[in-house]
Amino acid sequence: MKRLIFSLVMMGVGVSFGQIRGPIASPAPGVLDGVYVQEHIPTKKVVPYEYVREADVTWSKRVWSVIDLREKFNHPLYYPLDDMQMGMWQKNTSRWSLWTIIRYHLMTGDLTLYSPFNPNWEQWKDGDMFKYPIKPTLAGGNYENDKQFREDVFIYLGTELRDPFAPPLKSWLYPEEDSLIYYPDGSIEAVYPASDTLWFKSSDIVQYKLKEDWFFDKERSVLDRRIIGIAPVIYMTDANGNISGFRELFWLYFPECRYVFQNFFVQNRNNDAQRMSFDDLFWKRMFQSYIVKETNLYDREIDSYKAGVDALLESERIKEKIFNFEHDLWSF
Repeated sequence: MKRLIFSLVMMGVGVSFGQIRGPIASPAPGVLDGVYVQEHIPTKKVVPYEYVREADVTWSKRVWSVIDLREKFNHPLYYPLDDMQMGMWQKNTSRWSLWTIIRYHLMTGDLTLYSPFNPNWEQWKDGDMFKYPIKPTLAGGNYENDKQFREDVFIYLGTELRDPFAPPLKSWLYPEEDSLIYYPDGSIEAVYPASDTLWFKSSDIVQYKLKEDWFFDKERSVLDRRIIGIAPVIYMTDANGNISGFRELFWLYFPECRYVFQNFFVQNRNNDAQRMSFDDLFWKRMFQSYIVKETNLYDREIDSYKAGVDALLESERIKEKIFNFEHDLWSF
């Protein structure tokens, strides 16, 4: 009987791997790469947030914080790195970094990209309010079949500052660099961006910026935190290649991201049998971050009036102020 059950499981491995989401290496039919089928995370569904009424929120504070991927504790968000080799996007077959997940699902249309600035006027930077969505123009469109979407989204995923004499980079969706689309009216469309294209890779992402609401829910008697948005951040360089600051690539609406993040593994340093999803990681707040702004009278960020160590101390002061608020609620 045990042999029969095992045989049925082995026969169903190929079918199961074909139906689940996430980068899972599919072995040959009849081969189980392990002692059991890893089905919990790839088939996991989103756990809904607790419903909160406005009347039950007696205190709230909006904060913006930064996850620095150079910190060792945040490396599960950073690794494994992807790469571009011979013009093709190379990524791990069984585990992706957060950036690889985001980029893949932006190009397939599963996630909505929000511009960090008004596309018609770049000086107006209010993209964390999710005012400027970049969506496919065709029903069911994506990077492969929607020309306008391909042109709109590319400027947020790559740059054209590459050496023109370098080998051309191909998109991960197309087999050949010289692919062209011929239309009945005689016009021709080049499928790829120009040969001087340079896609942003995992190693280029140095930070993730979070927009969060911290609030006290009197119905549940708990101080809760909800992530509203997330933005990948890269270094901003001058003409000589010197780092001059940071640049937000785009914003993502985090409640929408949860439906994607839930089906991808996060590496556990100590136990491969106890892996969690990226949604679990953010829910359990298993990352280190520091506050760069809170809602305030002057609507200013911390680095506008503090610098260096003083800015970090100011971030800790804001955290301590919120902690003391919660602590005082239960002091008798």
